[in-house]
Amino acid sequence: MNAAHEKTGAFEYLTTRKDELIGWARKFSLFPYPFVTACCAMEFMSVSSTMYDTDRFGAALPRFSPRQSDLLMVVGTITHKQAPILKRVYEQMCEPKWVMAFGVCASSGGFYQNYAALQGIDKIIPVDVYIPGCPPRPESVIDGIMQLQDKIANSRHPIVNEKF
Repeated sequence: MNAAHEKTGAFEYLTTRKDELIGWARKFSLFPYPFVTACCAMEFMSVSSTMYDTDRFGAALPRFSPRQSDLLMVVGTITHKQAPILKRVYEQMCEPKWVMAFGVCASSGGFYQNYAALQGIDKIIPVDVYIPGCPPRPESVIDGIMQLQDKIANSRHPIVNEKF
């Protein structure tokens, strides 16, 4: 073996699978769109404060345009009148996109068991992560973000093909 090919003590090359690299980049660059309708909004605000700091998870900059976001956070009660609006917002988001049901009202209708409240947003759009609670604690929200990040990192990414 000649001297040019001898290994040194430091890492010379870092190799990884392309899916893992894309997954790592996507999981730390979430741009949430908060669809906030009810009392869970206070907990959503506290999760973004300095005490809990979602910036360290790469999910700090909320976007208020569906075309610029990839995470739809449905926060609070959704009525049947709001359902078409929520569906349109979801359809306007670019791929890849993820949905988080924030609180028991978005997950299952909560204690509103009546004709006006939608009994879970999964009736109209697919949900990736459910965050329980009424209202959910910020720790639960952070746990939900981490679960979503694991799901993103371990999924296949359509950008990866034979040419890349």
